[in-house]
Amino acid sequence: MTRAAAATPASEPSPARALAARYRAVRAATDALRRPLSAEDCALQSMPDASPTKWHLAHTTWFFETFLLERAERGFRPFDASFRVLFNSYYNAVGPQHARPARGILSRPGLDEVLRYRAAVDERVLAWLERDGEAHPLLPVVELGLQHEQQHQELILTDLKHAFAQSPLRPAYRALPEPPPAAAPPLRFERFEEGVRWIGHAGGGFAFDNEGPRHRVLLPAFELASRCATNGEYLAFVADGGYRRPELWLSDAWAWREAESIEAPLYWRRDGDAWTTLTLGGVRELRPEEPVTHLSFYEAAAFAEWSGARLPTEFEWEVAAHGVPVEGNFVESDRLHPAPAADGSGLAQLFGDVWEWTRSDYAPYPGFAPAAGALGEYNGKFMCNQRVLRGGSCATPAGHVRASYRNFFPPSARWQFSGLRLARDV
Repeated sequence: MTRAAAATPASEPSPARALAARYRAVRAATDALRRPLSAEDCALQSMPDASPTKWHLAHTTWFFETFLLERAERGFRPFDASFRVLFNSYYNAVGPQHARPARGILSRPGLDEVLRYRAAVDERVLAWLERDGEAHPLLPVVELGLQHEQQHQELILTDLKHAFAQSPLRPAYRALPEPPPAAAPPLRFERFEEGVRWIGHAGGGFAFDNEGPRHRVLLPAFELASRCATNGEYLAFVADGGYRRPELWLSDAWAWREAESIEAPLYWRRDGDAWTTLTLGGVRELRPEEPVTHLSFYEAAAFAEWSGARLPTEFEWEVAAHGVPVEGNFVESDRLHPAPAADGSGLAQLFGDVWEWTRSDYAPYPGFAPAAGALGEYNGKFMCNQRVLRGGSCATPAGHVRASYRNFFPPSARWQFSGLRLARDV
C-alpha cells in the first residue's frame, strides 16, 4: 500500500519527488566525473588511503543497496551477493570487507559491470521513491547517501590525481580552462572579540551527526587572516630553509618529514630555478598568487610557526564563517584547482579553493552519541588521531558544505586539496 503523503502546494514537488530529482542529479554528476577516464584509469590505486574510481562508483551504489533497498524493498534480492563484501568500506556491523589496500587488484567486476550495477540500483531506488517514498522513515537515508556520494565525488578527483602523479607521463585528467592573470591581495588580519559563541549545526537542512550537538564555547579574542596562504608565501618559507629547521616543526612532524624526505608540498617539482606543480589539467608552472595546497597538517603548522602566527582552532574558523555566504571556487566552477583570492573587504576564500587545516583534534562535541546500527559508524569511530579541516575545496560540490561542516584527516595526509589560513592571538 502506498503511504499517504502530506499535502503540498501544487507548485512544489512532494518531498519524495524532490529527492528523486536530486538523486538523479548527484548520480549523474558522479558519472560525468568518470567519463574522461578509460577503464584502465578507473582501476588505478596508488596508495592504501586512495581508492580506484571503479571502487568509488561501486561503493556509493552499495551504500544505497545496503542501507536503503535491503531495508525498504519487499523480497529484496542483491544485484550480486559478492558485492556486499567487495564494496563495503568499513562498516563492521554489515559484515566483512575486502582489504582497503587491495582494492586496486579487483580486475573483476569490470567497469562495465559496475556501471550496470549503478543503473540497476538507480532504477530500483527511483521506483521505490515513486511507489513508497512519501513520508517514509527511510527518506533521510537517501539524503545521507547523496551527501556520502558527494564526498566520494571529491575523492574520485583527489585519488585519481595522486595516481596520475605516479606515472612518468604525468598525465592530465582533462583540459582545464586557463585562468586569467591575477595578483593575490595584501594579507590582512581581522579581529574577533572574546565571547561565548555557539558552535555546531543549527536550523533546518542536512548536517552530519559530527556537526552536533550545538553547544557553547568561550573563545578568547583572536585574529584571522583575510585569505588563504599563497604559493608565493610558501615559496619564501621553502627558500628560508623551512624544511631544514626542526625548531619550526612539532616533534612528530619532524620525524615524519625526515622519514619521508619531504622537501616541498606534494606535486611540487623544481625545474631549474622555477617550480612546477601537477594539476588535474597536467603539469604547469607554479603560480605564486594561488593558494598553496596539498599540504599536511604538519607542513601547515610549521609554516604558521615560521610566519609568527598559528593555525586557527575549528571554533575560531566557524565563528568567523558564521553568516558568510557559502560561495566560492567549487567543483562546478570547472577550474579543479585553487584560484587567487579576490580583492575586497572581509574574509575571502572561507569556502571553496582549499580545505583549511585547523589546530583542532577531531573529537566529539559535548553530548555526542553516534546513531544506533551500522550508520553510526559513519563518523564517530574516527574520532582519534585526526585533525579537523574546514571550508571545502575546488573539488567539493557546491551546496555540500556549510559553516558547521567538519572534515577530518590524519595530520600527515596531503593528497587532498588542503591548505591553510593563518591566525594570531590578540
